[in-house]
Amino acid sequence: MYLEEIGAKAKAASRYMARCSQELKNKALLKVAEDLIKNQETIIAANKIDIENAKANGMSEALLDRLTLTSDRFDQMADGIRQVVQLEDPVGEVISMKKRPNGLVIGQQRVPMGVIGIIYESRPNVTVDAFALTFKTGNAVILRGGSDCIHSNIALVNTIRASLSELSIDENAISLIEKTDRAVATEFMKMNKYLDLLIPRGGAGLIRNVVENATVPVIETGTGNCHIYIDKDADLDKAIPIIHNAKLQRLGVCNACESLVIHKDIAHKAIPLIVADLSANSCVMRGDADAQAIDKYIDSCTEEDFGTEYLDKIISVKTVSSLDEAIEHINKYSTGHSEAIITESYEASQRFLNEIDSACVYVNASTRFTDGFMFGFGAEIGISTQKLHARGPMGLLALTSTKYIIYGNGQIRE
Repeated sequence: MYLEEIGAKAKAASRYMARCSQELKNKALLKVAEDLIKNQETIIAANKIDIENAKANGMSEALLDRLTLTSDRFDQMADGIRQVVQLEDPVGEVISMKKRPNGLVIGQQRVPMGVIGIIYESRPNVTVDAFALTFKTGNAVILRGGSDCIHSNIALVNTIRASLSELSIDENAISLIEKTDRAVATEFMKMNKYLDLLIPRGGAGLIRNVVENATVPVIETGTGNCHIYIDKDADLDKAIPIIHNAKLQRLGVCNACESLVIHKDIAHKAIPLIVADLSANSCVMRGDADAQAIDKYIDSCTEEDFGTEYLDKIISVKTVSSLDEAIEHINKYSTGHSEAIITESYEASQRFLNEIDSACVYVNASTRFTDGFMFGFGAEIGISTQKLHARGPMGLLALTSTKYIIYGNGQIRE
């Protein structure tokens, strides 16, 4: 009955949301941004409870960073909402309109999905991003966050619902499942009667669990075993800062670089420079025999290392003899998230762009840019590594569906 009640209220709210004007939605989003800043002390106090519990449970430094809310992060969340306000509302857009020989005029129009469910782990900022994007696209959202951030999420959702109520907007446009046991999560995955779409955000275990058990349509947001390939024609003055940024700027994120692939023709120059930079930041490097022979700092690796998303100060190193070998290695071990090539060769860059099978492929830039905020989406609902409906950072368009609209003048089918 607990989930049934939440689902029924969300379904009713989704019908209300589908009728809301762009002006009202934008007004509400701006109020939410303002109220989050205004109430941040209360929310941070709740967040501190989650942090203390997480520390007591031995949570890693990288995951603690993802869990932590600060004044700066509230500013970032509010800025993300304001960016969403500035984006064009896709709902109602007529994508095409054609006249048939029988006089029927058939068009295709963007519409909200309806009720979107999101299952995620210890990232309270997802709560705000998910609300902003689903609300702007006229959807209702049901959130099921991890037990590690339950106090933070309750405080965030209560603030958002209060903001909506003050504008006489159905507060069930956002709902939070406050029960954190796994049985409730499993039941949530099977709520076909109410959910139109389910999106998991988190580690490989969570995503696999949702994909294998859900009876609701799922958009798979994959883990990030992201690669940077140092081509034989790489500019190392570009390569070292890019690797440093991609690996070390934030450890516990899916767009961090976890694997280096280095052409053997440049390895003797590149590896000592990379080692000097990463070792100064206590980053462990695990490489193949050729990489180890170049620098003793590099530990031995196993095949499992090449496929691991560490989310830690660890990176794998593979040396290759050709661009072909690099592409083959990356496509084998990649999770389909983000890969980059460092090269001054136009031909190599184009082959890499065309032949790497990932959602985001970069030339001479950090993989850390795979982010809805960085792509100009204001925020993101997740980064899809599948190929159906949406791929890469998922903004507003990914949260809409389409329907056909047909204008007639008395036509009947013979």
